[in-house]
Amino acid sequence: MLSWEPDLRTASIQREVPREPLCERAWVEVDLSALAYNIRQLKSLLAPKTALMAVVKADAYGHGAVTVAETVLQHGATWLGVATIPEGIALREAGIEAPILVLGATYSPEQIRAIAHWQLQATLGSPKQALVFSETLSDMSQPQPLPVHIKLDTGMSRLGTPWQQAIAFVQLVERLPHLKIASIYSHLATADSPDPTIMRLQQERFEAAIAQLQATGIALPRLHLANSAATLTDANLHYDLVRVGLAMYGLYPAPHLQTVVDLKPALQVKARVTQVKTIQPGTGVSYSHKFVADREMTIAVVGIGYADGVPRNLSNQLTGLIRGRRVRQLGAVTMDQLMVDVTDIPHLEAGEVVTLLGQDGRDRITADDWATTLGTISWEILCGFKHRLPRVAVGQS
Repeated sequence: MLSWEPDLRTASIQREVPREPLCERAWVEVDLSALAYNIRQLKSLLAPKTALMAVVKADAYGHGAVTVAETVLQHGATWLGVATIPEGIALREAGIEAPILVLGATYSPEQIRAIAHWQLQATLGSPKQALVFSETLSDMSQPQPLPVHIKLDTGMSRLGTPWQQAIAFVQLVERLPHLKIASIYSHLATADSPDPTIMRLQQERFEAAIAQLQATGIALPRLHLANSAATLTDANLHYDLVRVGLAMYGLYPAPHLQTVVDLKPALQVKARVTQVKTIQPGTGVSYSHKFVADREMTIAVVGIGYADGVPRNLSNQLTGLIRGRRVRQLGAVTMDQLMVDVTDIPHLEAGEVVTLLGQDGRDRITADDWATTLGTISWEILCGFKHRLPRVAVGQS
């Protein structure tokens, strides 16, 4: 048995809204109909020849990788992208047969054997890595060559061989036994910027490498360059495949891309009120008393905290929605709980639902709202919700 065993608990999602006690405290809702809608919207931007890879790494950006993958594959995605081998194994264990590209670095014989065993596809970023792959596969009874994807560094300065060395790298991999080049790709560093200068430079470098390969008579495999931002920016960046992450989950990589296509956020974070109490003027709330009441107030304790993924740095800046009305969070966010001002919400009882992210009535709080307050990006917010929060599927896929 290989040692690469998936943790299916972190890659699964409840199929229906569970009853008490599973959701007595806090949970993440994932709208499968929104995911399906987003995939159809993104597919409408692509030429028929261009495939869509759904990037489901980091447990599908916190949405639940298995169910997200099943949903998007039903609605037009044909490839899946993961960061690690265990992420790919979890999808295979769930019965998913679509091609899965491991976008992260893999280089040890144990990793290579796992990739081959689970029929995953690897990214090759250096000649040394390619040699280790070929040598390891030579020791295995591998009936078919392993599909590998050549990564060129055109300016991200992360994984990949420098684009100027594309010919030598591709020729080496072509000569090695047990390997078959499935694609050549690169990654854009600034596709979400309104200034396209660096993105265009990277595209020019990618095109130059491809032209050099063609001039030597190398038959080109599948080509891909675009992430979500590039997919929304320019059809000339689409090539044979686009790798879509954030946009698939209903968020825009940058404000200037919001008019390109309509997307629906798929994730909501909800928690229940666990206690309601009245406090008097001068009463401190939470650790360090960073909030002190200046009047008589009704406050509600809510069963979610920073151990669930609500950043402590949002303390005294966070808002929530109860009965469609916005309420202010008070004091320090604690590990498992936080407090909100519900003075203006009459007859509130324990068990009522507070929406921390998502829509309630006409009001909505987004991951972008949190990210702006924290000076970070929405990707980090989505990936921060911990797995003690059940993932609950809503909507029809």
